[in-house]
Amino acid sequence: MRAARTDLIVAGGYVSLAVFVLAGLWRNPDTAYLSNSDQDQTLYEWFYGITAWNITNLESPFSTQLQGYPDGVNMMANTLMYGWGVPFTPVTLLFGPTVTFVAALTFGLSGTAFAWYWVFSRELVESKFAAAVGGLFCGFAPAMISHTNGHPNFVVLVLLPFIALQVITMARRADSAPQTRPVWQPRAAIVLGVLVALQLTLGEEPLLIFALGFAVFALAYLRNRRTIALTVRAVAPSILLGALVTLALTGFGLWWQFAGPQSYRFIGHGRVGNDLLSLFQFSSASAGSAVSFGPDVAINPTEHNSYFGWPLLLLVFVTAYFLRRERIVRAAVFVGVLFTVLSLGIVLSVDGVLTFSEGKYAMVPMPWLVFGWAPPLNGIIEARFAMIAIPAIAIVLTLGVQRALDQLRDSTVDRWRPVAWFGALACALLPLAPTMLPVEDRTPTPAFFAEGTVRQYISDGSVLIVPPPTATDAIALRWQVDSDFAFPLVGGYFCGPSGEDKRSGYGSDPRPTGNLLTLVRAFDTLPVVDQALRDQALVDLRYWEADVVVLPPTDNADALRRTVDQLLGFPAQQVDGVWVWDVRELI
Repeated sequence: MRAARTDLIVAGGYVSLAVFVLAGLWRNPDTAYLSNSDQDQTLYEWFYGITAWNITNLESPFSTQLQGYPDGVNMMANTLMYGWGVPFTPVTLLFGPTVTFVAALTFGLSGTAFAWYWVFSRELVESKFAAAVGGLFCGFAPAMISHTNGHPNFVVLVLLPFIALQVITMARRADSAPQTRPVWQPRAAIVLGVLVALQLTLGEEPLLIFALGFAVFALAYLRNRRTIALTVRAVAPSILLGALVTLALTGFGLWWQFAGPQSYRFIGHGRVGNDLLSLFQFSSASAGSAVSFGPDVAINPTEHNSYFGWPLLLLVFVTAYFLRRERIVRAAVFVGVLFTVLSLGIVLSVDGVLTFSEGKYAMVPMPWLVFGWAPPLNGIIEARFAMIAIPAIAIVLTLGVQRALDQLRDSTVDRWRPVAWFGALACALLPLAPTMLPVEDRTPTPAFFAEGTVRQYISDGSVLIVPPPTATDAIALRWQVDSDFAFPLVGGYFCGPSGEDKRSGYGSDPRPTGNLLTLVRAFDTLPVVDQALRDQALVDLRYWEADVVVLPPTDNADALRRTVDQLLGFPAQQVDGVWVWDVRELI
């Protein structure tokens, strides 16, 4: 009972901290929007909304034409998080997708922290306090808080420590058995297969990154070739059985993802490695941001994948030195350093620029240049490899707390050393304490969509928003959700094939009329509309199978309205807060 009470207190603390981080969104889920989310909150709300809509309307979960009309979207090739969206469908239907979104983030932060606490307290240390410190860092590290701005698939990492624990347990059982033949563990293999299958429905990329990190950790821990060979031989049959279970549960979905309609090839994201300074700086979402140094070198506010801060790194390496005789510490440090180096990308960057030598800029290649071209590794944002260092650092911190507590209880040891270590721990972790994520009021949905007026203008075609929504302006997805998916949408924000070679891209391939409207809004300049532009607009409208063209309140709306008037040859009508061109008879 005492142990259970402690677990509940720790869990309550984690939940309270997660609610604090997301308090702005919890207070006003109908109107609040995470300021640093860009378009990602809108995207995930659409994911959860379309999941609930598909279930209630018995539609296919694999593809949809509600975005990217008429080509549609391969749902399995996007991060829909069915493992969260499906069981939370009643919540989405009753309270809206924003509540499902913020619930996922809250559970992700607190649940990931508690999962690591559970593993540490049962497998690594005796002290619940030491395990709680390790869990706290795993769940609320700067990278986790950063991804909370809009990437729930990189926040709901609850299953990863249990997957690792299951493999470790299987290896331990095999190690205790005779080594003359492989050891079959069918029940454990089935559990492992189910856990991996569930994680695939929550996030594939974090699973791939974690699997690589855990494999390297296991090799570093086992060390010699004979031990590695015996362990692999003993657990290989059970691991293979677990893989078959995972494949049976997810095989068709994976096939659809990689070979189904609107699937795409993996492609790298360009130079998206961490800057070297980001390892030592404090994140803008951390309490220590006010005393951080140097320029902001982050890729964007959702990708603060390192930002450990120099006090923590110093403490970890000093602690690791004193605990260097423990195999698990050596393995953790090796993995943390290796994957942090890999996270620096293909070319080293310092202070926001490529590295330099003797006053001249020079390209310094990094190890990821060797591996980053191969599928599926070329689909990983390499900066995220630094997240592997989070549990590695947590292991060192957890063992450090345990050893310091042991020394405090030992009357033969000078107490100033553990007291000094706890002081250093406080100085290292307090600057990393998460702050409340900022929110802003979202723009209200026009009545044309919110009140269902759009249904009067839809026959069997689509709605063309002026200009079409893209990955940089996806607010139309929210309007579609608020209309209960009453219409298919031209363009959108999703991952799909781009160009003739079918490489991955965001949204639909642009068409000439869409590009023209985007330029008009950007520069507030009326183009010279000739017959060629009118003919092209007609061709594009027929391709899109558009029933209605809608101009919502937006920047430079007057120039856009006059341009579309000239392209279509008749003026718009103002209906429920938007300008409307009914083009059903035109095409």
